[in-house]
Amino acid sequence: MREIKEVILHCTATPADRKLTVQEIRNWHVKGNGWADIGYHFVIHQDGTIERGRHIDKVGAHTWGQNYGSIGVAYCGGVVKKELKTKTKLESKDTMTKEQEQAFRDLVKFLEVCFGELKVRGHNDYNKDKDCPSFNMRDKFGDLVNR
Repeated sequence: MREIKEVILHCTATPADRKLTVQEIRNWHVKGNGWADIGYHFVIHQDGTIERGRHIDKVGAHTWGQNYGSIGVAYCGGVVKKELKTKTKLESKDTMTKEQEQAFRDLVKFLEVCFGELKVRGHNDYNKDKDCPSFNMRDKFGDLVNR
């Protein structure tokens, strides 16, 4: 088992009402990006269901420079459609449901049983050019982040 020191939260950058599967995200990452597998270890659906992605023993492909000691988690959502006069634009927005929030908290607790206390961050904590996960982790998950 590899050494895990942190959990990094992402969003799928899809509208909150779009239903996704791990296989669909895997296809984006494998066929679209040329990666070996889905980049995330877990995906949290709108109803709070957690689906496994990349095997936890395998290094993820989710946060440049931070993949080796981390678990990548993505929640489905993170953007809303904004209608403009000439086109539709996707805009970052916290669309995380209460069920997704609770599932993330429960997943962190479970992972800490397995690996000990973990640092918890968002993708945007490592890449300031990214909105992902579409909110400030300290504002939403301060109790997990500030330990």
